[in-house]
Amino acid sequence: MTKTTSGNKILFIGDSITDCFRRDKFPPLGNGYVLFFDDLIKINNPELKLTIINKGISGNTIIDLKERWEDDVIFHKPDKLSVLIGINDLHRYVRGEEIYSPEHYYKNYYSLLELTVKKLDSDILLMSPFYISKANTLDTFRKKVLSLIPSYISKVEKLSEEFSTMYINLHEVFQKRIELVEPETFAPEPVHPNRTGHLLIALEVYKKLI
Repeated sequence: MTKTTSGNKILFIGDSITDCFRRDKFPPLGNGYVLFFDDLIKINNPELKLTIINKGISGNTIIDLKERWEDDVIFHKPDKLSVLIGINDLHRYVRGEEIYSPEHYYKNYYSLLELTVKKLDSDILLMSPFYISKANTLDTFRKKVLSLIPSYISKVEKLSEEFSTMYINLHEVFQKRIELVEPETFAPEPVHPNRTGHLLIALEVYKKLI
């Protein structure tokens, strides 16, 4: 990884967790971890004149990212690229859509990274999907998600090794903390973090990219 320097362009892409209303209520960065990351730069590194781009879209899966990758990533030629995707794939697979299985997730994700390293000279940060819940006893949807999420996380870890990227296991980050405090400390439901949860993600990203 090259050092982040003044003038660098950092692009974030993903689903609703990245989007965080950036396309309507809070343009252009949204009201979540991308905005907080930008705030941390302003506070700690005011000398850095960075261009921060948010390309999250609510509801997206890896297949949706593939559809728009050339326009929303390759076109912008970012110096740093952060990707957070997978929870919608997992949800749709649990509901019976086979094209969102861990294996298909990996295959589509691989094709995006393969194109990226071919076309761009970008430092890449991959973040695992996460689920902020402790539901592991009753036969519930939440339990099913928690039982399957390691399969998706392992795919991201494998991709990170194969493409020599930076990596954050966000599921582990949250799970360690909800051993000590209730899940709602970080999110009103398991998928979408509150302000505290987004700040935690922003801090983890900051430690990796800056």
